[in-house]
Amino acid sequence: MSFSIQGKTAIITGAANGVGLALARHFLDEGANVMMADRDEVRLADECGTFGEQGKNTRFFAGDLREKLTVANLLSATISAFDRVDILINASRQMLTTNPFDPADTSVGTLLDQNIHAALRLSQTVARRMILQAEEDGGGEDSIGAIINISSITSRRTHPDLLGYSISAAALDQATRSLAIALAPHRIRVNAVAFGSVMSASLRDSLAVTDGLRKEILQCTPLGRIGAAREVAGAVQFLSSDGADFITGEILTVDGGRTLLDAVSTAAH
Repeated sequence: MSFSIQGKTAIITGAANGVGLALARHFLDEGANVMMADRDEVRLADECGTFGEQGKNTRFFAGDLREKLTVANLLSATISAFDRVDILINASRQMLTTNPFDPADTSVGTLLDQNIHAALRLSQTVARRMILQAEEDGGGEDSIGAIINISSITSRRTHPDLLGYSISAAALDQATRSLAIALAPHRIRVNAVAFGSVMSASLRDSLAVTDGLRKEILQCTPLGRIGAAREVAGAVQFLSSDGADFITGEILTVDGGRTLLDAVSTAAH
């Protein structure tokens, strides 16, 4: 059984920083071709400039993936650079707080657009390309592609201040399951990695401004530490590889056991 992704081509969204960037670096280290996508063109260019020899296996694409034309252009750029796409990782996430008592609060709609609609549209577009590739390759019984959504343990927690974010995470988990069933006849696997207590960009910002937050997280995490982004990357690699060829529709939790205990402060997510 192989967990190798060497030679495969992956599109990774949200790749300018945080977990998305960690995923891009990990996949490059493992020998994959990587198309890094994000809205922050300057940051993408800066990060790509640090890859050295691995830069030949990397391209970047800047644009707002909430726009249909941008999604199409991202896929076209990937095919132009690498001829195919084998893996899609929807790692672009936005986090906003929600006032649950304010009907004028627009955060729920904003987060659904960014965290669900963009990921769903890109998944549909890339899946069509994967099916076309399989037809050109002559078929077979193995999976022809993998889609991995980066979700959050907030989908299973109750945090009123994170109402919109929690809803978008729960919707992404359900979209993962539904797409897994819809795409299974085409041998495209769809899974998700839901993380918490991992050093993401949002958690780093929260730790900087919230006294006692680190101690609170450690107390509520059975493994007693904050996870590293590379540990999310390892889970994503597994789900992307042939070693997970009979796994689809799963939400793999990477949180040090935190969801097994009572909820922690909303600022920790």
